[in-house]
Amino acid sequence: MNNNMNLNECLGEKQVLTRNVENFIGCDASFEESSIVIFGAPFDSTTSYRPGARFGSSAMRHESFGLETYSPYQDKDLFDYKVFDSGDLELCFGSQESALEDIEARTQVILDAGKLPLLVGGEHLVSLGSVRAVAKKHKDLHIIHFDAHADLRDEYLGVGLSHACVMRRCHELLGDGRIHQFCIRSGDREEFKFASNHTDMHKFSFEGLKELVERLASENVPVYFTIDLDCLDPSVFPGTGTPEAGGVSFMELLEAIKLVARTNVVGADVNELAPMLDNSGASTAVACKVLRELMLAML
Repeated sequence: MNNNMNLNECLGEKQVLTRNVENFIGCDASFEESSIVIFGAPFDSTTSYRPGARFGSSAMRHESFGLETYSPYQDKDLFDYKVFDSGDLELCFGSQESALEDIEARTQVILDAGKLPLLVGGEHLVSLGSVRAVAKKHKDLHIIHFDAHADLRDEYLGVGLSHACVMRRCHELLGDGRIHQFCIRSGDREEFKFASNHTDMHKFSFEGLKELVERLASENVPVYFTIDLDCLDPSVFPGTGTPEAGGVSFMELLEAIKLVARTNVVGADVNELAPMLDNSGASTAVACKVLRELMLAML
């Protein structure tokens, strides 16, 4: 495991992170000089269909070397910025709460240093750990959520800490009207009923995103941005645990990412790549490009 963070290592009150051995391409600056800090959460113990997302973060890191650091879409280069890759956490696969506590602790260290945490999953439940930490710092936090699935079940098979319930748990932290969902095209009837009363759900597409961004940006509202990669159509991104037909294209996602980056993003994540479910490697390549473009949009 690339768990290179020693939580007991301190300089006075300050915890120290050391450089990971293998970094996402272009993300090899020091912790101290970086504005964004990447960390992986290889956890998929509540996956309800096809497992494998625990391997997503390490695959993205390794396969990123098939990418250029330069984005012709944004005319930006990662080499011109400072990003630190702190590697993957070593998480307990047998305990959701233990894993979430570790993710929250890593996020907290990054926030305490005045940097933006960028989590790479893993299944979508891992987002809850980061949201817990970010919500403690930003009491008026909003979430912008891209996904095929509503993730609003109160429980799934008797368990409340599941990737099928992550946005319901986030709603318990934030309250009504502060979770904005886009591309949603799957869920049970009760999830959509709950959304109609408690979240700002936009089904099937990014319709309404521009207006939302303009409002949140004008008010300088802190935003946590979570991207479940299965918002993409499975013809573009088949390597995920629960693919859903009818998703968006890569270019639609890219334009949406650039829009959200206009808001005051204070934390973000990308999740649900299961690399072995697409032996062509195309899904991993797409995930790497999404991560690159997300970072550059926020820098």
